[in-house]
Amino acid sequence: MDESRFQEIVEEIFERFKAYGVTKKEIENRLRLLLFEFKVPEEEARRTIINGLRKNYNISRADLKPPLTKISEIEPNKWVTLKAKVIQIWEPNSPAIAQSGLIGDETGTARFVVWAKANKRKLEEGKCYLFEKVVVDEFMGIKSVKVTSASDVREIDEEIEVKEEGGEVEVIGALVSIQQNSGLLQVCKLCGRVVKAGVCVEHGKVETNEILRVKGILDDGERTYDLILGEEVVKSLTEIGLKEARRLAEEHLDRGIVLIELKRKLLGKYLRIIGELRFRTLTARSAEFFRPKIIQEVQKVLEEAGA
Repeated sequence: MDESRFQEIVEEIFERFKAYGVTKKEIENRLRLLLFEFKVPEEEARRTIINGLRKNYNISRADLKPPLTKISEIEPNKWVTLKAKVIQIWEPNSPAIAQSGLIGDETGTARFVVWAKANKRKLEEGKCYLFEKVVVDEFMGIKSVKVTSASDVREIDEEIEVKEEGGEVEVIGALVSIQQNSGLLQVCKLCGRVVKAGVCVEHGKVETNEILRVKGILDDGERTYDLILGEEVVKSLTEIGLKEARRLAEEHLDRGIVLIELKRKLLGKYLRIIGELRFRTLTARSAEFFRPKIIQEVQKVLEEAGA
């Protein structure tokens, strides 16, 4: 066990007993003895210390029940218990992570991570859970709760209303995927859904509008976003607007050429996005290539070298 994990356990136990005069030093001494001298498994050592302190300080189990914390109140490096609804499940970006995503309650939202070693049952989107003994972490100002082997998570028969959060944000990341419902599209005038052969899945045969957009996945290294680029933003990045897209499609007798060109110009590129974030969806108001001057200089050098 590394020192950081050791201190996590100490902190978790201390948070439960500090009101009764228990010191961190006392917990550290007991934990080191059990883990390193007697080679007691982590969870058993934790249980032994909690039961021992409860007995020594004459504390009932009911008194030790941790109070519920609202998401707006969570603080880094604290162990908390909270009730929350799973809003989104994301694709894990590491084999060490079993699940990650977004949870929320009536006060706000936070990311969550379930470590693979925690060996917990899979959480499901839309369901509400009681998260006991989870530790709060913070990275670049963004708070998250971590489910460890010491945590208890169970589904609850409650409906939690989640406070919607949004507002303007700035995100820098790589456009790692562009979805098929991107490019030059025909959409239903009534609902905005993409139509095929003039037929909307909701309204049948309909009149259509023609739009240009990109839907993709933006990865900032910490999380992913469902990115939406409208016509003006697409044109600012690629010099392809609705007029240019129509011309391309007419020249090649194929709308698909527009998506091919957009992928060629955007896929894999780093972008600085300013836009509206709602849960996982980031709708761009403006966008630029990240550090475009350096990119242009590199391209210029490559062109000169090839000349």
